[in-house]
Order: sequence, then structure tokens, then C-alpha cells
Amino acid sequence: MKPKIEKCLKLLQDGFSLITVSDNKIPNFSWKKQQSKPLDEKEFKKRYYQEEKKYKRKNGEDGILRATEGVGIVTGYDNLEVLDVDLKVFSTAKEQREWFSDFIQFLDDNILDFYDKFCITKTRNNGYHIIFKSKRVEGNRKLAKLKGHKEYILETRGIGGYVFIYDNFLKGKDYSDIQYISDEDRNILFDACKIFNYEEPKKEPDINRKEKKKYVKRDGDITPWEDFNNKNNVWDLIKSDFSVVRDFSDKTVIKRNGSENATSGSIFKDNDLLYIFTGNVPYIEAEKPYKAWDIYVYKEFGGDYSEAAKQAYKDGYGSRIISRKEEIEIEIDNNKIEFPLDIFPKEIQDYIKEASITLNHSIDYMGCSLLWYLSLCVGNSINIEVIPGWHENSNLWIALVGEAGWGKTPSIKRIIHPLQKMNAKEVKDFYQKQKEYEDYQGLSKKDKKNNPEVKKPIKRQFIANDITIEALSDLHEDSKNGIGVFKDELAGWFKDMNKYREGSDLEFWLSCWSGSPIILNRITRKGNMIEKPCISVLGGIQPEILEDFNTDTNKQNGFLDRILICFPDLKSEYLSTKRISYDSIQWFIDVLVGFYRMIKENVTDYDMSGEIQPKTAKMTNDAFELYNKRHREITDMENGELTNQYLKSMLPKQKAYIPRFALLINVFKNYLGSSEDALSVDKNSINKAIKLSNYFIENAKKTKNKAQNTKGIKDIINDNKGKNKREIISKIQSQNPNFDKKKAAQLLDVSVRMVYKYLKN
Repeated sequence: MKPKIEKCLKLLQDGFSLITVSDNKIPNFSWKKQQSKPLDEKEFKKRYYQEEKKYKRKNGEDGILRATEGVGIVTGYDNLEVLDVDLKVFSTAKEQREWFSDFIQFLDDNILDFYDKFCITKTRNNGYHIIFKSKRVEGNRKLAKLKGHKEYILETRGIGGYVFIYDNFLKGKDYSDIQYISDEDRNILFDACKIFNYEEPKKEPDINRKEKKKYVKRDGDITPWEDFNNKNNVWDLIKSDFSVVRDFSDKTVIKRNGSENATSGSIFKDNDLLYIFTGNVPYIEAEKPYKAWDIYVYKEFGGDYSEAAKQAYKDGYGSRIISRKEEIEIEIDNNKIEFPLDIFPKEIQDYIKEASITLNHSIDYMGCSLLWYLSLCVGNSINIEVIPGWHENSNLWIALVGEAGWGKTPSIKRIIHPLQKMNAKEVKDFYQKQKEYEDYQGLSKKDKKNNPEVKKPIKRQFIANDITIEALSDLHEDSKNGIGVFKDELAGWFKDMNKYREGSDLEFWLSCWSGSPIILNRITRKGNMIEKPCISVLGGIQPEILEDFNTDTNKQNGFLDRILICFPDLKSEYLSTKRISYDSIQWFIDVLVGFYRMIKENVTDYDMSGEIQPKTAKMTNDAFELYNKRHREITDMENGELTNQYLKSMLPKQKAYIPRFALLINVFKNYLGSSEDALSVDKNSINKAIKLSNYFIENAKKTKNKAQNTKGIKDIINDNKGKNKREIISKIQSQNPNFDKKKAAQLLDVSVRMVYKYLKN
């Protein structure tokens, strides 16, 4: 609702900068200049009386200039700042009144002559504006949101902002009464706002340090830190250093003794969580949540969780200490760690077996490489519907684990070489056409008229070994069906996921895996928007690097759970005396090239804007029943008390991978004539997909077991530095009779034979 014109002109005369807004709360005129220079009276009147009208844009399209429905005051100008109290986050008027009463009373209690220093007006949505001027005015800030709410209840409007003009002021004040406040009063105001901000605890408790590695809880047991939190509260541990400012229904507001601030933090009552937002407390870091255990560790042990846990156990906390060797082992079904070659058509199985026998290539590595090949070919052209509203694309991330010299790269290239060759041709053609285009651009206007036009070429490269976001986004812009990343060594890709920063590689890749649209704010050129990301990854990695990455922290971000691990037991082989025929090699190349071209030329559809319109494959009724049964089994394992925590986070991703596997299996067998309809996924394809999923699950278990085994050996070696190797092997044997002899030999720099010799003596 527009304020009266007389009121607006009076505000202009009083030195305020005003703007006009339409019914959608958006300024109907550009107001950037008004942030530093007010409108004159004539221009303001023109905008104030503006009616809605149509006009022609520069491109000839119709535009609408909306009518003025309201007037705003520009904040930041002349040091004006506003605290916006948005009470519509509450569902009832009673909640709004009660909360605001507590908030405003708290301000009045802590700021001397509060109502004389601040102007308060009620908004049309039953919120409030607390208005003042300050030499410290800043940009707009979000200050507080309540538990269970996404919207902020307290925000500021400062430099670059504006607020509507209202007439309903508390205590009879008006805009003409707005005055400067001191820095101290402004700090108290903002500290008070922080009191009402609910911080979601990111850790419960923060124990991902040494003691978490040493203690492992069995069902029914309670750790020392859990027991400590159950028997102690935050206030008892800090009351000698703090005093209570005010007690609310959901929190206790506290102040550090001797502090000049009005408040220091809060203790949330529902979870006994301490949150301090000002520093100068020796044992508490500002803006981090703390449980009673965390305070005890930092106050009494300087942050050493391991020593604190030992002392707490001595003091009677916790049911017992459990060493790493007593952790419940992940059971591995060795019968399931053989690659299920029968997921492919019979003639493909025969070729892979022949390549394995004659060229000493790994069946596992070749089978996984073929999956990646199929994934890259199908890309965005076909997706699979699990249920209405849930579709999966063909995206796969596969890590082939093996020691250097195990033949990872030869096995991979045996399969993907045809695709690499086509990719190289695309790149070569692009550079040739780019040269022709540049030559054409260098011609004079006259010569251009006498020569055929050469259009700027598009780079159709679809395989990359550069894994930077910038490079991949550019390639995906031109190759919309998908990009394949192939790296001989994936170590760099894995390590990049540790770079936690805004707009990080981790966020990009997690979105890619799920097929969610990506907007790359850090890129301002082409490729900053990927509507349908599909980037399949394949490469090798050595066990030690994977073990280093296989930590609880890296499990928590979900990246590792999305990696399909292939970790066969291999050893060096003698040169085979058998030979594979060139006819077999050429037949296989023809099959794979033909599959790629079939998808590209006969399956992939584009709309008028050049975006891919994927075809949708659906499961038959009996196929869906089989998938649903496996989905329920995985869910039961996730919820089961006997399932290892490592698997509980990895298993859900298999619910997405099984449909992806089934799609690739079904489309490929259709191409080779073993299926009537590529878009009708049958029960047989789902069954094979489940077998493949089980293979990767068992490999994940195997990887985790090896990582645990290696960690146990390393810990014993580090704890026994200075002792001879015979004694160290003896200690390793006593901790774990089935320890990995090869790994122990490697870490101690001796032969495996020497390890067995130590054990005999």
C-alpha cells in the first residue's frame, strides 16, 4: 500500500533516499543510483504516479513497466540500518506475539533507554523493523533462524538494501526520530540477535580424533564420552566462568564473567549444547557447538581426546575399552568376488576370456572397463525409470585397484581402445576445421564473398584425462550426451575431494553422480551451466593410496560410497604361449564401434534448442518385483544392527546403481540381438545387475578389511619403534593371527619369506 505523497516528500526533504516498488515487492525502476544519491522531487513524483504500461524492448519484444504500489527507503544511504524481524516463520499469531515479546524485552533489559534510541515500526506481515543509524553500517546480513525453520527470523538491511515505508510506529516515534546509536549499543543489538540463532550441531559429539580410532563400540556397550555426556551437563562444567543473563524456554543465555559484552552465548536445552559466539574463553572456540564431553576435554586436557578418554575410563565412565582388533569384522563371501562375466552376451564373454588367457589381461579389469565404455556410449540418450519421478542415467564411477605392474592399463586399453581412437579422430577433425575457420576469418570481406562460408567448429571430444572442473564443463557444453574421464592413475582425483571449500570439486562431482543440474559460479564463460551432467569415471589406483583415503571423514561426505571398487587378487604371470587371432580383435572392435555409432546416430534425440531429450527405459512388472525385493533387502541391511557402519553408508548407493547396471546390460544385449526391446528392461537384466552389485559390495568389504588390517599393522610398527623386526612381527601376530604377511613385509622392508621365518622362531 502506497504511503501518502505528502509523507514521501517530507522524507525526501529530511534527507532520506526513496524508491518506488511494484506489487511484487520489486523496484519498478532501476535504483542503483539512489543508493548514493536521492531522487529529486520531480522525478520521484513521476515514479510515484507511474501506472502499468507496455513498451517495446530493444529486441522488439513486449515489456511491462509495472505500476507503483509502494515506496521504500534505501538503507545504507546516510548510514541508515534496519533490523528486519520476520515473524511469518511462525504459524500462529500467538507464537509471533510471545516470541517478539521475549525478544524486545531482552533488548530493553540490555540496552539503556532502548525505546529512546531506536524507532520500531510494524510491517504489513506482522513483522517489525527496528531502525537506526550507525557509522558501522554494513551490507545485508542474516543473523538468526529458529530450530526447525529454513527462513531467517532476524536479518539486517544495510548497504545495498531497502525497506518499505510503514505508518504503525511503536511508542509514538516516526522516521523523523531516527538517530545514531553508539558502537556499543549496536554490538549489544547484534549479540542479542545471535542469542536467538539456533545452530544445528554438526557433530555429536566431536570425537573424530584419536580415541575414535582406538575405541570401538559393540552393541550394548557405552563409550566413556557417551557415558560422560549422560552423567554431566554443560552448565556444571562452565558455571565458574559464566553467569546466567536470562532463561528462555528453549535456551539459557549466558555471559562470560568480566566480559564487556551483554551476552556471550547460549546453552540449548533440548540437547545440552553450548554455543559461544564471542571469543576470549581459553578452552572454548567461538561459533562451534560443544557438548559436556568436549568442554571436559579442552578444559582439563587441552584438547587431547585420547588422554581424556583414558582418564574418563579410569574414573568409571563407559562399559569397557575395546581395542581395534576386537572390532566386528566385515564378513567377505569369497565366492562373490569373481567378476560376473555372464552379465554380457556369450560372444563378449568368450572374447574377454580369450584375451585373458592369451594376453594375461585381468577379466575383472576388462569387465569393468567394458561397463564404463557402455556407460559413456549410452550417456544421456537413455535413462531408466525406477518409479514415476525417479529416473537414473548411465553414470558409473569405477576404480580399478592394484599394485603397480599388475597390468591395469593394458587391460583397460584392450577394451576402450576403439573409443579412444574415435575420440582422437574427433579432436583431430576439430583442430583441422578450426584452422580452416581461422583462415576464413582472416580473409577480406571481398574474398569471403568469393569463398564458401566456414562456420566455427564445435569440439566433440568426449574422453578426457584433464579432471579440472573448467575443462570438463567446456567439453560437456559441446558433448551433451556425456563425458568419459579416463585416468591411468586416479590418485589426483581422489585427493582433490579433500579440498573443502565453497564451490569445491567435491560438490561438483556429487552433483554429477546424481545427474543434478550444476551451475558453476566460478566460471563466467561457456560451460558454467550443465543441465544434465553425465560424467563417467574410470582409472587405476594403488591400494596404499586408496587405504589412505579410506577414512571415516571421507566416508562422511559420501564421495567414497559412490565409487565402484574392483580389487582382484592378481599376481605376475609368465608370457602366454597362446595367441589371440587378429580376426577376434577386429570383430570386437567392430562390435564396440558399431554400438557407439548406433547410440549416437539412431538413439540420441535433440530438441530445437540443441538439448538431448532422453528416451526412457522401464522395467517389466516381474523385473520391478525383483528389483523391489532387492531394494527391501538392502534397506533391511541398512537398518539392521548387525550391519557394519561402513556398509550402511555404501549400500544405499547400490539402490541407484542396480537400475543403471540393468539399463546398460539390457541396451547392449539388445544391440547384439539378445533382446527385443532396449527400452523394456526385463527380469533377466535386473538379475544380472544385482549380481554385479553384489560383486562391487564384496570388493568394498575387501577394501575396508585390507585398510583396517594395514592400519593395525602400521599402528603396531609405530608403537614399537626401536625394537627389532622379529619382536614387531611377534606383536602383530599376537594382535591379529591372520594379519596380511605381504603388507607387513612391505611396511617393514623385508621379504615375505623373512616374515614367515620370524613367525617360526
